[in-house]
Parts: sequence; C-alpha cells; structure tokens
Amino acid sequence: MRNPFVPTPCRIIGMQPETDIETTFTIDYSCTPRHGQFVEVSLPGIGEAPISISGFGDGFIELTIRAAGTLTRRLLACTVGDPIFIRGPYGHHFPDDLFSNAFLVIAAGGCAVAPVRTLINARLDDPETAEATRLIFGFKNPEAVLYKDEIERWKKKTSVIVTVDDEACTWNGRNGLITRHIGDIDIPDPGRTHAVIVGPTVMMKFTTIEFTKRKIARERIWVSFERRMACGIGKCGHCKIDDTYVCTDGPVLRYDRALTLLD
Repeated sequence: MRNPFVPTPCRIIGMQPETDIETTFTIDYSCTPRHGQFVEVSLPGIGEAPISISGFGDGFIELTIRAAGTLTRRLLACTVGDPIFIRGPYGHHFPDDLFSNAFLVIAAGGCAVAPVRTLINARLDDPETAEATRLIFGFKNPEAVLYKDEIERWKKKTSVIVTVDDEACTWNGRNGLITRHIGDIDIPDPGRTHAVIVGPTVMMKFTTIEFTKRKIARERIWVSFERRMACGIGKCGHCKIDDTYVCTDGPVLRYDRALTLLD
C-alpha cells in the first residue's frame, strides 16, 4: 500500500504572474480534481502547505500561489523546469451536481477567487448554466485584482461585479466592501438560487448575512474554510474544529453547518 504522506515529484511547466505577490503555476501532475479541492505542495527541507487548485486539464493542474510564508516565497522564486512535490487532491468539493439546474451566485474575496475559478469556468463554458451565473469579487485595491484578462472574458458571458476596498482610488470598477454591492446582484428566484462564498472569515460572515437578506436560505449557501491543513487526510487534527476535520469534511461546507463551528 502506498504511503499517503509521500508526495509525487513533478515539474513546473508554466508560470504566469498575476500580481506583485501572486503567480499561477502550471504543474505536470495527473489527477481528476473536483471544484474546490486542494493539494499539498512541498519542497524538501523547506516545508509543505495546502494550495487550492485553480485550474486543471489533461496531465496538469494550476495553482495560484501568494507569497505569504517561507515555502510560498521560495515557490515564487522557482523557474519553469524546477521540481516540486505534490500529493492530493484532497477535501470536500462544491456540490456542482446541485448547482447544475439552479441559479448560482459566486462571491469571492482576494486570492479566494482561485478556489472558485474552475467552477466559474465550468459554468460559463456551458451555455445552459452561463446565463444562470452571477459573479461578484472584492479586492484590496486595483493592483490586487487576480485574473484580469479572464475576468474580462467572464464579463462577456455573464454579469460580473468587481469592487476594491480602497474608497479613495480611481479605477474602472466599483469601490467599497463587497457587502455594499450584494444588493445589486440580479437574483430572480431566491428559492432556486445557491450562493458560494469564499474569502477571509470576516468577509464570509458579513457576505452570508447579506445573502440571507436577499432571501437565500442558509442550506443553499456554501462556504470554503481557509485553514492550515497539515496532513490533508484527517489524521493530525491540526485543522479540527469541534468534531469536524476541515481537510476531509471541508474545506467546502454548507453554511448552516459551518455556522455551528466554533474555534
């Protein structure tokens, strides 16, 4: 039996800078992930960290990585062809089967656009679901906007709201926190609508409140927890909240369940 803690050696086959501190890596890794899952990425002698899968295809995955610690800063110093180690995918995914015949609103803050990117592309590449999809993103400032070219492509297929927290800056989008603009989203039938919310804890808390004001039931709202998932397979207990292991029971959780989890 293969040791589940042993990663697979891979190579970086592409690097696309997104912002000053974020880069999307293309890795030669064969797997069939589901929307919202993550992998554990490591470099020998440096460390390991969970990274959301932001894209995938035949023989490759994409990971959008922010320079936030020792490992991620070292990863951003890599070049195409360098070795990297991966295990996974892990985690509970977004229930895209439930979304297939429903209206879907996706709200993401900052680098949390990465874990919903594959779900967005799957929806918008399907003419039957593209028209039933609405997107709203919040970023710290214009320089922090991820996937700029891709967002422009998404705007050609559905309604996309992009806002930045910085009230004073001038740019071609909106200003203010994401919660300010939830009321502008066209939701024709809340009873047939699901909402996906991903981002910092505070952002998710107040964004879910705004969606419930729009009459979307708690059991139709889905969130994704951002936590340090050390083993990824529910063994170490590092990500445990009450009796929930975020790495296996999450990171995607239905809001009525996530609401009861207390650190």
